[in-house]
Amino acid sequence: MTTPVILWLRQDLRLADQPALVAAAGEGRVVPVYILDDETPGDRRMGAASRWWLHHSLAALSEAFAEHGVRLILRGGRASAELAKLAAELGTNRVHALRHYEPWWKTAESEVALTLDLQLHDGNFLGPPDRVRTATGGRYRIFTPWWTALKQQMPPAKPLAIPDLHPDAPPRHPDESRDPWDPQVSRSRDHRIVDPGVRRDDEIWSDSLADWNLLPTNPDWATGFSNWTPGEAGARAALRDFLPAIPRYDHDRNYPAIPGTSRLSPHLHFGEISPATVWWQCAAHARAAAEPYLRQIGWRDFANNVIDMFPDYGDHNGRAAFDAFPWHDDEPGFVAWTQGRTGYPLVDAGMRELWSTGWMHNRVRMIAASFLVKHLLVDWRRGERWFWDTLVDADYAANAQNWQWTAGSGIDSAPFYRIMAPLAQADKFEAAAYIRRWVPEVDTSAYPEPLIGHRAARERALDAFRTINASS
Repeated sequence: MTTPVILWLRQDLRLADQPALVAAAGEGRVVPVYILDDETPGDRRMGAASRWWLHHSLAALSEAFAEHGVRLILRGGRASAELAKLAAELGTNRVHALRHYEPWWKTAESEVALTLDLQLHDGNFLGPPDRVRTATGGRYRIFTPWWTALKQQMPPAKPLAIPDLHPDAPPRHPDESRDPWDPQVSRSRDHRIVDPGVRRDDEIWSDSLADWNLLPTNPDWATGFSNWTPGEAGARAALRDFLPAIPRYDHDRNYPAIPGTSRLSPHLHFGEISPATVWWQCAAHARAAAEPYLRQIGWRDFANNVIDMFPDYGDHNGRAAFDAFPWHDDEPGFVAWTQGRTGYPLVDAGMRELWSTGWMHNRVRMIAASFLVKHLLVDWRRGERWFWDTLVDADYAANAQNWQWTAGSGIDSAPFYRIMAPLAQADKFEAAAYIRRWVPEVDTSAYPEPLIGHRAARERALDAFRTINASS
């Protein structure tokens, strides 16, 4: 029997276009493992909504591996320690994984590499962030020139097929397709020929997914998440559904009452589909019309470029002047914001959509974030942490980048003095139907008065901003 090779999975829960899986399969018998590591991330352990998604994504991935005769191993604990234990049990030291840029995953990779032969591969982004350089070899801090430079390296390599995961089984029938986009795909389920002298995968300990208690029970606040289909098949279906809308994307994405966005963000975060796959499918379907959407995929890459340079970007201002900003300790205002009870219908609709579905429309995210930071003067980090816990697509790089962009505190951000008017935004982007869906009491006496008037909030915010300008 061939030598076992460990495939360490994190935010790359797919079989198609998975370079680490392809490399591992080329060397021996693949043993995939997902480790629920709540220790290495510290206070950045996965939030509640993300854990709901993870449960269903792992269930789908386990089934997908089983179709190839491979068992997905689940372990809980510090990633470096659990990988070392698994390697010892298997009698191997070879581990393949996709490279990650979150600071805790960099720490984990360094720890694993101390005791095991860790081979890292690129594959979760259009291009590795540190390979997009200026003419003098420096790193970009502004998105637009970075995007221009990245496009010069595009298109990405074509997506990789799912490799043969049966190194000891008879060859496939030549008519069997490996194209994951073919709905008629047929895959071999032949069992491996097991050498009795080698420990089998089914003898290796694996946690039960149910025992991880990733799903809410008392109460079950995720009943509204039923419109999501986590997993690789769900990601492919979401992309297929979105492709016809690409020519209208640049317009429709700003209108919350129109289903004009891809809703691929959680699938991309968990790596259920690769950015390269998205690129090739969008470009093939819409050609030049795909540019506005692909630019958003590029924004995701750019966010990882930022945290690669500034690992603490989720907790520290990109602009030092904001360290002196006079944030308000407005606990009642913050709670009202989380509950969708601010008295501003579009803000409240977004916050209720978030709580109900684990997701919020992109335009409304900006408006809700701007309201918290500039109307209530609540530190952006409090909002970022709320999103971290309640979004199914909570992504460290994207979340930090988007909050700091809105707050004006980021290395590439909107000016603080650009303060969104929620009522005007609702009119401009025709959000009435969206608001009525999530705030049905908006026209009744049950709806609260605004926490603060827009004009007063604007003047107060600008006064606060002047204090840090005067001191810098």
